[in-house]
Amino acid sequence: MTSHYAILLLLLLLLAWRPHHSTATDHIVGANLGWNPNINYSSWSHNQTFFVGDLISFRYQKQTYNVFEVNQTGYDNCTMDGYAGNWTSGKDFIPLNKSQRYYFICNGFCFGGMKISVLVQPLPANATNAALRARGSGSASAAVKSMVVQRVGDIMLMAASLVIAAVVTGVGLM
Repeated sequence: MTSHYAILLLLLLLLAWRPHHSTATDHIVGANLGWNPNINYSSWSHNQTFFVGDLISFRYQKQTYNVFEVNQTGYDNCTMDGYAGNWTSGKDFIPLNKSQRYYFICNGFCFGGMKISVLVQPLPANATNAALRARGSGSASAAVKSMVVQRVGDIMLMAASLVIAAVVTGVGLM
């Protein structure tokens, strides 16, 4: 009987140890420094790798700062040229849905260094699982839905494995 429990435990460990699927990365601008003046965001962004479907997050004092997506001219000159969106919640999550360069500024503090440019790469050719495909589908919610479906699938696989292991070893689950 003890060997049956050992086999069951081994199966559980193998299930827990299997590789997990990749998911979107949330890049928090400035890391623990947040979105504030007088920070070198170019240096921060050059140390990041952005892929289609990732998120870029801005954390800041919402009464003082903001985030605007602009084009390169707006970025270079700290103007609203090419305005494509704005966020003011103080905790903004922006999906990066296209393989392109994105430009973000803080209106009023751009000349104080509150601007960032990020280059978003296409998904790697070997990115074949459902979560990675959903990352490029055009919304953060698609990636979340894909991750939930994946997780439910993982749970169902684990439950089925437990039942099979119990039947094979003759160990009751209750």
